Amino acid sequence: MRSILAVDDSASMRKMVAFTLTGAGYHVVEAVDGQDAWDKAQTHSVDLVLTDQNMPNLDGLGLTRKLRAHPKFKSVPILILTTESSDQMKQLGRAAGATGWLVKPFDPGRLLEVIQKVIR
Repeated sequence: MRSILAVDDSASMRKMVAFTLTGAGYHVVEAVDGQDAWDKAQTHSVDLVLTDQNMPNLDGLGLTRKLRAHPKFKSVPILILTTESSDQMKQLGRAAGATGWLVKPFDPGRLLEVIQKVIR
């Protein structure tokens, strides 16, 4: 079973994402912010990271940079799921190493479609 690290400081958003992903057969590890995600990424094997951008302690771009700097996460897909939709933010995401950028509110079918395209 593929494992996805879902990172969002909003409990309701984490629950919606986890519900969508578990319903599609994925194992979900939830994290409340980038720092929590970083800690959990050290102890869990994950096939994909799905992170919010705007969070306390460590934001999505910071988490992406931190993960990409670690050899274990060089090729793990990282999707940023956020309310941020500007081209500038998307460019910053690409520069940080994000695989893709999705805008909230998310469409469950589209989210699963994107994950299936990028997950190894």
